[in-house]
Amino acid sequence: MVRSIAVGVLGILLLLAGLVFALQGADVIGGSSFMNGSSTWIYVGALIAVIGVLVAVMGFAPRQVRPMSPQAGKGS
Repeated sequence: MVRSIAVGVLGILLLLAGLVFALQGADVIGGSSFMNGSSTWIYVGALIAVIGVLVAVMGFAPRQVRPMSPQAGKGS
């Protein structure tokens, strides 16, 4: 449970970092001078944001619980 929450939070942080990179590349927000107005950072940021969404979904998605088979745990 704690591990899945940590993975979800990591995904959200990646998403936010990707958005910041993309917005700096699009020259929407200020910040690092080498990133502002550079289309490379738009693409890098978008890729990081997509990876962040995927990681967050993996972390917060409900897990399927497999029922134990009646034969489990019996010695043969």
